[in-house]
Amino acid sequence: MRPLAHPALEDIQLEGILHALSDPVRVAIFTNIAGADCAQTCSAFAEVNDKPIPKSSLSHHFKVLREAGLIRSERQGVEMRNTSRCLEIEGRFPGLIPAILNAHAVQAARAA
Repeated sequence: MRPLAHPALEDIQLEGILHALSDPVRVAIFTNIAGADCAQTCSAFAEVNDKPIPKSSLSHHFKVLREAGLIRSERQGVEMRNTSRCLEIEGRFPGLIPAILNAHAVQAARAA
């Protein structure tokens, strides 16, 4: 099994973060992980925004989030456990993640 690639903090770029969060499914996944008190498994996101997500698409979304530096994924048996890197990113880009999460919440409230 290949090891998972996680960028070093100094390699995380603003453009990569914005690209990763430009997809509605990925931003929904990330906001859920960022707001969770514990690691989230990939299978917890089999349905996002009331739509089923194929496993292959879900794997791609997690890969994009991981390679952008937004989440850390660790294999635990057959599961993949995902946590946010919000605290790390806050040190590199102060205020960015809270602003994105707030904007997403405002947008979701307006849509509801």
